[in-house]
Amino acid sequence: MIKNKVLLSALFASMLALGACASKGDKTASTPTPSTGSAYNDTAGAGTQLGGEDARTAAERALSNNLVYFDYDSSAIKPEYQSVVDSYAKYLSANPVAKVRIEGHTDERGTREYNIGLGERRANAVKDALTARGVTPAQISVISYGEERPVAEGHDESAWSQNRRAQIIRQ
Repeated sequence: MIKNKVLLSALFASMLALGACASKGDKTASTPTPSTGSAYNDTAGAGTQLGGEDARTAAERALSNNLVYFDYDSSAIKPEYQSVVDSYAKYLSANPVAKVRIEGHTDERGTREYNIGLGERRANAVKDALTARGVTPAQISVISYGEERPVAEGHDESAWSQNRRAQIIRQ
């Protein structure tokens, strides 16, 4: 049990150090890859190998997928993004002092007011999914940017689909 706490503390400290070096304004979109989830469960010691991958590396890889995309005019989390929510739920549950900010975004269609509300519903959908998996609500803050921070500037479905998102930012 003590070994588990020591490993989790070391994992959290390394994640904080890496997070502090990351750019706060990173707007690059990436396609999430499935998470094995085992990086949080294997606590045999620092440097434990998981299929040739260090446990800390696996944890960082799982948390690098921080985007959840949504359908038009929807705040329902699609099944293919459940692994993103699961990865962050495991991380936050294992690190009770860790916090995240969930940013809700929309495409350019709709009024400013409507899009702010839709962005908030999207961010809250991710927050609700995390709390349903045992994350403490105090670890999560929510903000909506609506259409104000697009990652794609086009005026077609290809651009709009990239802008309909919630982004999880470690703090």
